[in-house]
Amino acid sequence: MNSAEAPMQIGTVTLTVRDLDATADFYAQALGLAKLRGDRAEVTLGAGGTALLRLIADPAARQRSAREAGLFHTAFLMPDRPALARWVHHAAGSRLPVQGASDHKVSEAIYFADPEGNGIEIYVDRPRRAWTKPDGSIHMTTDPLDVDDLAAAADGPWTGAPDGMTMGHVHLQVGDVAQAEAFYSGTLGFPVTAHYPGAAFYGAGGYHHHLATNTWNSRGAGMRSPSTGLAAVEIRADAPSLAAIAARTGGQTALTDPWGTAILVTEKR
Repeated sequence: MNSAEAPMQIGTVTLTVRDLDATADFYAQALGLAKLRGDRAEVTLGAGGTALLRLIADPAARQRSAREAGLFHTAFLMPDRPALARWVHHAAGSRLPVQGASDHKVSEAIYFADPEGNGIEIYVDRPRRAWTKPDGSIHMTTDPLDVDDLAAAADGPWTGAPDGMTMGHVHLQVGDVAQAEAFYSGTLGFPVTAHYPGAAFYGAGGYHHHLATNTWNSRGAGMRSPSTGLAAVEIRADAPSLAAIAARTGGQTALTDPWGTAILVTEKR
């Protein structure tokens, strides 16, 4: 099971940005995403012809505070370890300002941010047998990443985002974890797979997590007001999951979480 094989997965993430050209260029250069379509108002970027990120221009948008509810990071999932290793060499060669690198047991992950402060993770999953404790529960940690060992797995030069790169998960800042669980697990139907202090993780179909919510910087945050940053998250659901969500929401598939973050549920094809 990988992120995209689950009955629900992350689709396109939409961000509001002040400088559309500079931000789109950053994602093209840093992550190798291809411009799939765009104009002066918005740009959609992706990999292998699949849309992963939509950027909407609003030069007058209020700058989002790091203590508000909204985006913690988007997480781009590589199809295999050599692909992430090739990217590591690219990041080093281009002097990308990396903010962190972690071994989570379930994955190997590297963190940075775009020019407007939106957090980004790029990662690869470890084999599923490494995800669980003896009782079968998901076991995630935050340990130092052996970057040298990862880099040694490169099998050639970086040539851009590979086919099979997906939006593996989205990590959100919220005001209260219990409220977040009621929405993301209770309403959307994502099982809770793990807890950290101040955070909950949710994954469909046995995946370690498609979504995460934390209060590390945003405890007690109220409703969002228009700003830069996260505009919407698309959830792609198979027919049974979509029907179950619709039954719980009175047929609504354009939803908002308790802090006003737009969640758009579409049918997975």
